[in-house]
Order: sequence, then structure tokens, then C-alpha cells
Amino acid sequence: MEKTYNPQRIEQHCYRKWEDSGIFAPQGSGKTYCMMIPPPNVTGVLHMGHAFQVSLMDNLIRYHRMLGERVLWQVGTDHAGIATQMVVERKLDSEGIKRNTLKRDEFVQKVWQWKHQSGNQITQQLRRLGASPDWSRECFTMDDGLSYAVREAFIRLYEKGLICKGKRLVNWDPVLQTAVSDLEVISEEENGKLWYMKYPLTESDPRQQDHVVVATTRPETMLGDMAVAVNPEDTRYQHLIGHYIDLPLSDRNIPIIADAHVDPEFGSGCVKITPAHDFNDYEIGKKHGLHRTSNPNVIATGSEQDFAAINIFDKRAHLNEQVAEPYRRLERYEARKKVLTDISSLGLLDREEDYRMHIPRGDRSHSVIEPLLTEQWFVRSDGLAQAAIEAVRKKQIKFIPEQWQQTYFAWLEQIQDWCISRQLWWGHRIPAWYDDAGNTYVGHSEATLRDRYKLNTEVALKQDDDVLDTWFSSALWPFSTLGWPQQSSELESYFPTNILVTGFDIIFFWVARMVMMSLELTGKIPFKEVYVHGLVRDVKGAKMSKSKGNILDPIDLISGISLQQLIQKRTSNLMQPQLAAQIERDTKKYYPQGIKAYGSDALRFMFTAMASSGRDIRFDMKRLEGYRNFCNKLWNATRFTILLCDNNTEKLKVANHYTFAQYSEPDRWIQIRLDQTLQEIKQYYKTCRFD
Repeated sequence: MEKTYNPQRIEQHCYRKWEDSGIFAPQGSGKTYCMMIPPPNVTGVLHMGHAFQVSLMDNLIRYHRMLGERVLWQVGTDHAGIATQMVVERKLDSEGIKRNTLKRDEFVQKVWQWKHQSGNQITQQLRRLGASPDWSRECFTMDDGLSYAVREAFIRLYEKGLICKGKRLVNWDPVLQTAVSDLEVISEEENGKLWYMKYPLTESDPRQQDHVVVATTRPETMLGDMAVAVNPEDTRYQHLIGHYIDLPLSDRNIPIIADAHVDPEFGSGCVKITPAHDFNDYEIGKKHGLHRTSNPNVIATGSEQDFAAINIFDKRAHLNEQVAEPYRRLERYEARKKVLTDISSLGLLDREEDYRMHIPRGDRSHSVIEPLLTEQWFVRSDGLAQAAIEAVRKKQIKFIPEQWQQTYFAWLEQIQDWCISRQLWWGHRIPAWYDDAGNTYVGHSEATLRDRYKLNTEVALKQDDDVLDTWFSSALWPFSTLGWPQQSSELESYFPTNILVTGFDIIFFWVARMVMMSLELTGKIPFKEVYVHGLVRDVKGAKMSKSKGNILDPIDLISGISLQQLIQKRTSNLMQPQLAAQIERDTKKYYPQGIKAYGSDALRFMFTAMASSGRDIRFDMKRLEGYRNFCNKLWNATRFTILLCDNNTEKLKVANHYTFAQYSEPDRWIQIRLDQTLQEIKQYYKTCRFD
């Protein structure tokens, strides 16, 4: 051994030997142990959360290999529909190629080219971290086998009536022009305004009141109002319930309704109800059966079946033909200015106030998300959710720490149908075809459908343009990667898997959906335990994010980085360039010499030591340095021992045949302490107390 501990010299050399020898594949004939890696996005790079999570998973995997078990750590990447399409579109744009000049197949071919040339960077970084999955079984969610599994799952759910198509309210990104999931929406507090507007009553009430004041943060949506709601207990407005309002700037009359969800303390206590552009309003509109009467200018209340919301936006968030001519084709914020100007000129603008509010933005486009009524595919989730709840209640699946099961229950008990369609070109295209008469055919291919339904070539069929939500395919991950729907030997041996290691932020979007889909499609739970870890926060305890400029690249902690390179990395491509100066000052304060090379072992040791009961951990460079020094001590102790062994080879051979009683008292004491330590370690591994 060299005199000096140099992780750069040994770690990559050892890792290459391990991977080349194939020892990460399942070995031996012991009992099986299986874990699935949460598939990182193919566009992604290793971040601190990945490094933390993977360090803990690798810890479990290596431990169970040491126990002589037949261990499979299944690895792979996710095709990341929106993220990948954006990356490739930007690349093509830099080459002077616009997506709309390409046919769908041409664009998809470009994505595959990018994937083969530049994708999977993160898998190389996982190797640098020292992760030991079975790379020979590496999967990609768009591989042929996994794509077949996705189509098969869709077909089975559709044939059981668990998948349907309908027009509903979804999160809509006007820049990407697609529905997005809640996880892809970032809602943070921003400065805004609260406008108070006078809505004239159609007829004066007995108190000679001629208007009500409505408060709103989105005045442009008043053009789609279908009611004004008040709390039924609010004495200020009880006498107005059932009366009508002349909606300003629109030739419509809308009712005043009573609903207990209205907060009398918000604004004036009167709220506008715009069902097509607000999720809460949509539920209120459905509950009260808001609809147009035989007179299209009058909105009435009726049964829930009568409900029909008025949508005033197109897919670019421009106003459509449902509004008066002066507002048509205006972009939503241009329309806001015009509405406020026109309301003011009519003397109907009461006042405005500064107001702090949560603004939902797409995490990819940073555009403000618009609730929009569109036709989408949905999974009916109620029944699936009940089965998933029972699996945890009956202790078939155990959460560690246990309190996270309450988060799981809370979401499943209030579950809504799951929107699974996305208006993209990259992804698993929905396996549904339509004929000219509007009939829907669902199957693996057009050829199989023509054969099944005896459709000749004169019947034109067109496949649905949408692709499936990425979470749909990743919900199948625990069993699709093992060969489902075929009954493969891997599926028989390793499913259900033993444990899932994941962050708390995707308990809803991934963990619960894996349980639902697994129970429905295989009749089995996907895993026996779920270990939920916390987040890695920066030195000040703040969440790490690119926008804050406080991210750290784990590879930089392993290999080192200069101060100037670190500043450049943290301040490039900022959403808010004005923050660059503060980010540079903070970087110089906390990392004045840049970051030294600490090696993979020290970083993994730090993550493991700080993983206490699912709590968030605050990154501390001093602890990392301390564990680097500890690795150095292990190196020196090992080197010292080997030097002694080299000089006492014969004595060691003899010592190996001693009985316990023949050892010296100090040697027996050491062995007893070692045995006690091993028993403690086994217990801590069972309970995932890595620290």
C-alpha cells in the first residue's frame, strides 16, 4: 500500500475492477433480496439528493451481499417526457431547427439520437459515487419490453373501465402547451394585487342595495364568471342569496349562491365563481349545477348533471370567442389590463390592495400555470386507492419512519382521478385509435386492432396524438423491469421487492401509485418496506435549488473544484440574474478556497452518518473533512496491520487454527466486542438506522 491515502487513485480503479468482473449481479443460492433504484431522469445530473439516497441504498445492498443473499439492485433511467423534449428542442433550436418544421417521427428520431449521444450522464456519475447496481440489467422506460408493459397496463385498465377519456379541469402550461402533474407545479409566495370590483345587481334588493363588491386576484377571469358565492352564515349577504347580477363587460346574468366553502374573512366576503379556471370554483360549480338556461345570457343553478363551465382561454392562454369581441385574442395579462381599464371607466373599480399570494408556476417553463378545461385521459382512482390503503393498514407494507404512512393515507383518502395524458411527442403514445365515426379502439397496434375488430383498410384509423404521463410508466417500475407481463424467472424470484428507499416529496406521486398499480395488475404489493429519507439542505438550512444558487454538485465534493469554477457553475443560467452578485458573495464566504477533493468514501460516510430517522440534514463541510480524515486513519491502520502481517505470516496461519480458549485475554476481549458490535449493526440495518 502507498504511504498516503489518495482516494482519486484507488476508488475508480477498484470500481472498474468490480464492474468488469460482474460481481454486482446476483450471486449464489441464498435467499433473494431486491431493491429498485428510483429511476433518475435521463436528462438529469447527480445532485445532493440523489447522492444521499444512493449512498443509503448502496449501504443496504452491500450489507445484504455480505450476508450471502442473492441480491438484485435493479437500475435504470426514466425517459422524462417534458424535460427531455425541452432539452432536445433547445438543442435543435441552437442548430436553427424548429420543432414545428419536423414531423412527429422525425422529432422522436432526434430525441433517440440525443439519448444515445448525450443521455445517461447520470449513470456515469452514479458509478463515480461508487453505487453497485447490476449494470447488466440497466433499463430505460422507453425500452421495448417496458413499452410493451405500459401498453398492456393501459389496455387492461381500459377494458376494466378504470381508464376513461373526458373533459375536465387540469394544470395547463401555456408555454409547453400540455397538461402537467401537481409535482411539476411549483407554488411559492409572490407579490400581487387584490382588486375589489362592483358587480351590479339585476334588481335592487329590499334594502335598496344596487351592487356587491367582489375581491379577486385575477380580474381577467371575470369574463368567465358563472356565479358570485357568499357564506350562508354571513348575515351581510343572506338576503341576496338567489338574486342575480349583471356581470360587467359581459351580456350575462349570474346568480348569487350560498356555499360553506366561502371564507367570510377573505376580501369582501363575496367571491366570484369561475369554474373553468379555478379548481375550487370547478367543484362549487359542479355542486350547484351552474349552467346556461334556454336564454344563453342567463346562468342558473340545477343538478350536478346540468353543470357546464364556460372556458374563456385557448391553449396559449389567450382569450377565445366566449368573451366579448374587444377581449378576444388578447393574451391573459393584456386582457387583465384592459379589463381593469374598462371596469375603472365604468366606475366599478372599488379599490386595489397589495397582496402576497401563492403563484403556481411550471417547474420547467416557469410560466404561470392556468387551470384549463381540456379533454384528457384519466385513471379512475377511488377503488385503486382503497386497496392501497388496506395494504398498509394490514401491515403488508411498512413505512420507516412509521409516521410517513399518515401522509400516504391523507392523499389516498382524498384522491382525485389521475390525469395521465400529456400533449407531447416524446413518451409512450397512448394506444388508442379512432375511426371517422368517433369510435375508440384500444390495443397494442393498429394491425392487431384491425384483426381483432375485422376492420378493413377502407376504415381509416388515427392514433391518439397524446403520450402518457411519465408517472404512469414509472408506476410499473417494480415489476415491468422484472419482465411483467411475462412470468419471467426474475419476476418469480424477486417480486415483491424488499424495500423502497425514497424521499417524502414523492410519496403521493410515485409510492402510492406503484402500490395501486401493482395490486391491480399483479395482485401483489410492490415492496415490503418503504424507507423515507429527508432532504439535504445547504449550510444555512435552506432547500438547495438552482434558482437560489446554493446547489452543490456531489462530483465536485468527490473530485474538487476551484472557487472560480464553483461561482461560474452556481451563477450560470439563473432564472433571476439579479441574484448573481449575492450568490457570488455567499460562495466566497462559505467556500473561500473552492472545494478540495474528498473522495467518494468520505462523502458516503457523511451521508450515512447524518441519515437520522428521516429528518432533513444540513450539509456541513467540516463533517465531510472529518470523515475524509477518518478514511485516512483507516488507511494508515490497515497499512500498519499489513506490514505486521507480512512479517508474521507463519504465526497468523497457526493462529487461524486456535480455539477461542487458546487466544490471549486481550484477543478474546476484542473478539467479544466485535461480536457485540456486529449484533448491534444487524439490528440497526433491520430498522434502517444508518446513522
